[in-house]
Amino acid sequence: MNLHPGQKEWLNNSWKKENVLVTGNRWGKSFVSAVKILHRAIYRIRKLQYDRSSKYRIVTTSITQDQANIIFNQAVRLARESAIIEPLLLSITKTPYPRMMFSNGAVIEARSTQNRGEYLLGHDYDLFLFDEVAFESDPEYVVEEVIQMRLADREGKLDLISTPNGKNWFYLRAKEIIDRKRKGYFQSGDSRENIFISKEALQERVLNFSERRVHQNIMGQFVDSGGEILKGEYIDRALEKFTALAREEINPNKRSYISGWDLARKKTATVGITIEIVDNMARVVNLERFRQFDWKVIIAKIKQRQIDFPGQLIVDATGLGDVIVEQLADYNPTPVIFTEMVKAELLTNLELFHAQDKIAYERWELPDGVGKIWSLEDELRRAKWDKNNDCDAVMALSLALWPLRKRRAVIVTPRIGRV
Repeated sequence: MNLHPGQKEWLNNSWKKENVLVTGNRWGKSFVSAVKILHRAIYRIRKLQYDRSSKYRIVTTSITQDQANIIFNQAVRLARESAIIEPLLLSITKTPYPRMMFSNGAVIEARSTQNRGEYLLGHDYDLFLFDEVAFESDPEYVVEEVIQMRLADREGKLDLISTPNGKNWFYLRAKEIIDRKRKGYFQSGDSRENIFISKEALQERVLNFSERRVHQNIMGQFVDSGGEILKGEYIDRALEKFTALAREEINPNKRSYISGWDLARKKTATVGITIEIVDNMARVVNLERFRQFDWKVIIAKIKQRQIDFPGQLIVDATGLGDVIVEQLADYNPTPVIFTEMVKAELLTNLELFHAQDKIAYERWELPDGVGKIWSLEDELRRAKWDKNNDCDAVMALSLALWPLRKRRAVIVTPRIGRV
């Protein structure tokens, strides 16, 4: 096979339990994946303790069956063109889904992850390739609840492959591996690494693309998609600023506190965030997040927070929230009802504080169910203007900042679109 250096690097190193490949368009993800699955099918690479099993199963999946077929069809073409591999093929079928069988018991399939991976349930695999995972609508559920269990029988390997699509779940997953919070292998690739495609055509794209599109579609880098409430650079600065402020000694007489509480709905969490204000700078000093708690417990936690951090109290009074407000009368809470206009103003004020570098916080990682971790940073990065109903910490932080708003403050640069 004629492979460019980046493809060789991927084949040499992507043998970990989880492997992430993020590249620009036309880098050659599909081709190198086809080479990899053929190699694995022929040599049945896995721990010898599992090799007593007669079957060896590989699946290439994606958000649609057509997309999943791309790698599969590439593998079929390579197999048929090889005088060595072709005789090893027993059969190739297209229905009910594409399937290629080898004489050594290995099978390569192509399946869709539609309906949250419904068509994968009940199967088990030695190698699982998830192509264009960045465009999956519910990637966390599909990967954690469906795919991981498909690999449990024989300690199968998982390849997550995609071009970037903003700083979404795929970005956070890759970042965990880069930061060594999760075991695995990460590799990125620039489209210009591929020496087998037209340099002139790529250069034309570079000249005509916006800077964001060049970074994402050519360089294979994670960039903001444009719909985020907070730019990635804002969050990065707030995280860095918290570390710097933690080293400063602050006169207790110059401190004041504001606590904001977003109360849980049926499928969301209750979040309480307290900020410390010093010299017009807001720093998150306390955060609690919990689900399915009795109202009495929530009220007790809010009262305890006011004892620990006495100051202004802002409470979400939407729906049954007004009952909580009544129970907290001794602390003179400010109730806020979430209408569309109020939410927009709250989130705009949150963005403004970030744009002006007047906020700081750490990552605040907390347990979120069995084997899961919730992170404030993750929620802030994924919150979008048109998709934020489950962003409880974002709203709690917005409530805490609400009393600090200045009605005549310079606003951030407006986003302009055409219809």
